[in-house]
Amino acid sequence: MGENLKKMLSYYRPYLGTLFADLFFAILAAVISLIIPLVVRYITSTVIYLPPEQAVEQILWLGLGLTALVLIQCGSNYFITNFGHVMGAKIEYDMRAQLFAHYQRLSFSFYDNQKVGQLMSRITNDLFDITELLHHGPENLIISAIKLVGALAILLSISPPLALAAFALIPAMIWYAAVFNRKMKRAFRRNREQIARINAQIEDNLSGIRVVKSFANEAVEEHKFQAGNDGFLSAKRDSYRYMGGYHSGLTAFITMIQVIVIVTGGIGIAQGWVEITDLVTFLLYINVFTDPVRTLIDFTEQFQNGYTGFERFLEILRIAPEIRDLPGAEPIEEAKGALSFRDVSFHYEDDDRPVLSHINLDIAPGSYVALVGSSGVGKSTLCSLIPRFYDVTGGAILLDGRDIRSITLESLRRQIGMVQQEVYLFSGTVLDNIRYGRPDASREEIIQAAKQANAHDFIMDLPNGYDTDIGQRGVKLSGGQKQRLSIARVFLKNPPILIFDEATSALDNESERLVQESLERLAKNRTTLVIAHRLSTIRNAQQILVLTEEGIQEQGSHQQLLDRHGIYEHLYRMQFETS
Repeated sequence: MGENLKKMLSYYRPYLGTLFADLFFAILAAVISLIIPLVVRYITSTVIYLPPEQAVEQILWLGLGLTALVLIQCGSNYFITNFGHVMGAKIEYDMRAQLFAHYQRLSFSFYDNQKVGQLMSRITNDLFDITELLHHGPENLIISAIKLVGALAILLSISPPLALAAFALIPAMIWYAAVFNRKMKRAFRRNREQIARINAQIEDNLSGIRVVKSFANEAVEEHKFQAGNDGFLSAKRDSYRYMGGYHSGLTAFITMIQVIVIVTGGIGIAQGWVEITDLVTFLLYINVFTDPVRTLIDFTEQFQNGYTGFERFLEILRIAPEIRDLPGAEPIEEAKGALSFRDVSFHYEDDDRPVLSHINLDIAPGSYVALVGSSGVGKSTLCSLIPRFYDVTGGAILLDGRDIRSITLESLRRQIGMVQQEVYLFSGTVLDNIRYGRPDASREEIIQAAKQANAHDFIMDLPNGYDTDIGQRGVKLSGGQKQRLSIARVFLKNPPILIFDEATSALDNESERLVQESLERLAKNRTTLVIAHRLSTIRNAQQILVLTEEGIQEQGSHQQLLDRHGIYEHLYRMQFETS
């Protein structure tokens, strides 16, 4: 816990000036709250016994002084509330930026096992509570410490017996708070986990709302959500039960302190060792004393919320990206596109069964290579190894004779353009989505890329042309239109290596023709790997590789493989007969 707190406090470093000013004004406000009861004691013990005119004059001057103190306290509280909250928001900004940047660096294997809603919860709900703690925590502790210590010192100076009576219950309060704190921490952590699960369920449902409605499964989704919501309610009940015991118990302790002071003070007055003026002042200070106790009650709850959120924040930051630049990695500027697989094997992290075993393959620069085979034999996996979405578990992949692990990730991936069956388009305009291929591209370059991808004509038919908003994930476009936008992105990127992952398998005939034309145009003079479902689209490939669970079983041109009467010929005839 100590190391985590040290890490948490490090986020104050850029804002130490604001933090110290915030604490200064917090101290000032706390000191003023201690002064006011002393003024009351002075009036009731001294001023009221002066001649009337002199007493009125002093009271007026004291009133002016108190008014000035109130104005100073008001300004101090304004600074705390305004600038202190801005400091907290800036810390939240920094932490959110750090977490988001870390998300960008994490490898595919991390996202294979995560739910988007849970990751969103860590970057929104958790961070808000953390920064509330970082803003209010120091000032609450400073104010409470000054009030408690100041009140105790003043109370001891007024009446040691009454002060000792007032603080008699403090050890019991501390023990009581410690017991419930432990229970509350466990409960709040469970709350966080349940909120993350609900967020994941909501994100999953809303992303797939069209599937839900097409199957008329709204009731099924509501039932699934109810199960998660019930879990959240159960967790909340536990936390509120502990909070209820915590708050009610400590409130009872505070009230009992007042009761003890009243009883002790009454006995003291009756026996002559306590003055009425001192008892009145004492009761005023008891209120000053109980206020920081209540603040500490809130702080402990806030601390549990914020600290459990920070632990979850650190859990993600401590996950190291599996795929990263190795020491000594150097960029590659303009690759020629020669690819070599040297005894490449691969299996996923959580599964020891090999997906690829001892693959050896040479692809010349500018050549057009197609990968075919049944589902699950590793075609997409093999292509995912080239941009290092995953790292080989055996052997090596070479680009222009260099092990791709010796090349910086950013420069390696800039050499590769991918067009996949499932196109992902971002919310925004057509222009924004094509520009994603090269963020610094001009409008003219984007339009030229769209023309090369056979996308310009349909874009101009949209309500606002290139400035048309295409909706979440391009929902306003057809499958063929989305695919052509994704190809335009790659045209704009202009990489020397292309990977087409079943890019036309989900399209109708007309869309497939347009997309196929743009793909062939794009592939010209580039090293191209095509994962093909429809074998008719790869007849012109210079080399076709037939993958099975045993590896590359056949390779050659379309006609050469047909003449061998092997696996490829069987797959081709089967498609031909069913089409």
